[in-house]
Amino acid sequence: MDFATEDDHRAIREGVRAVCRDFDDAYWRACDAEHRFPWDFYKAMAAGGWLGIAIPEEYGGGGRGITEASIVLEEVAASGAAMNGCSAMHLSVFGMNPVVKYGSAEMREMYLPRVASGDLHVAFGVTEPDSGTDTASLTTRARLDGDHYIVRGQKVWTSKAQDCEKVLLLVRTTPVEQCAKRTDGLTLLLADLQRPEVDIAPIPKVGRNAVASCEVRYDDLPVPVTDRVGEEGKGFRYLLDGLNPERILIAAEALGIGRVAIRRAVDYANSRRVFGRPIGQNQGLAFPLAEAHMRLRAAELIVREAAWRYDQGLPCGEQANTAKFLASEAGHFAADRAMQTHGGFGYAKEYDVDRYWVESRLMKIAPISQEMVLNYVAEHVLGLPRSY
Repeated sequence: MDFATEDDHRAIREGVRAVCRDFDDAYWRACDAEHRFPWDFYKAMAAGGWLGIAIPEEYGGGGRGITEASIVLEEVAASGAAMNGCSAMHLSVFGMNPVVKYGSAEMREMYLPRVASGDLHVAFGVTEPDSGTDTASLTTRARLDGDHYIVRGQKVWTSKAQDCEKVLLLVRTTPVEQCAKRTDGLTLLLADLQRPEVDIAPIPKVGRNAVASCEVRYDDLPVPVTDRVGEEGKGFRYLLDGLNPERILIAAEALGIGRVAIRRAVDYANSRRVFGRPIGQNQGLAFPLAEAHMRLRAAELIVREAAWRYDQGLPCGEQANTAKFLASEAGHFAADRAMQTHGGFGYAKEYDVDRYWVESRLMKIAPISQEMVLNYVAEHVLGLPRSY
């Protein structure tokens, strides 16, 4: 095994850091407090070519893999932007992978260059109020009417829907009782969002408020057949192809939050003096920070392995799920120890560790809960009976 850092990966880190230096803690604190999308940051990352890093070069992207995409998002999170920064660009970086792999030539040529340039914002509409991770039970329907699908239904937790022109929307086109498998009959559409048939309402939530999470209702929304991704009825299969890279990217973002949390905690522990000495001299604070650092380092190894396997075209379900689980745990542990190190000041907005704590906690829930990861490993890795 070769653990040497590649020169281009080092250059990616330095390039992303250079952009992020212009967006300090005060910027992210204000975006979060004002529920304001970080447009200046988004445009700066687009201008640097970072949004399109994983889009093929023929469509204006960087043509790189999930490894490079994960490095970009890790550095964004580690800059102090945390999830507000990553979620602003996450779907642009890799969310269009189903279109890259299964979209028609016309669809790719029409939309991918605009995503790479930052001009086109695309949301992702899968989760519903009553289905959650039971995707096969979703009830949003699309019926074919001539050369259009007519969509009716409801989605929740659609990130930045009010700021997006398009949404990758998973709908049921064949009733489940007519399908051989429950996951058959689902179709992926690239639908318009800003239309009168669409009602978008942000969901009040505890954190990551620079990027809204929305409830979206579709009331007979027309979608041209030409905006269908791949074949009708195979949308769930296309969705699965994007799950492993999504878990890897979330894991990398968790690493970044853990890194910035530890950095802030160590700085505070060295500068804060109580009883005539730095509080970092106390093992009660020093040891947990050392443990947090080691947890992050261990999680980083599986993130790198998972990304490498994906880019090599190797099976990576176990590695991607393990990376998401371990990095989410390590990132939140680091943020929690940063809060504890700051004591009462951890609750003060000016120190920012409250943002890291709240946003890292989200990563143990989304895009899939830790419990569902354990279900996957128990069934698909260990060979135990399915529990749900």
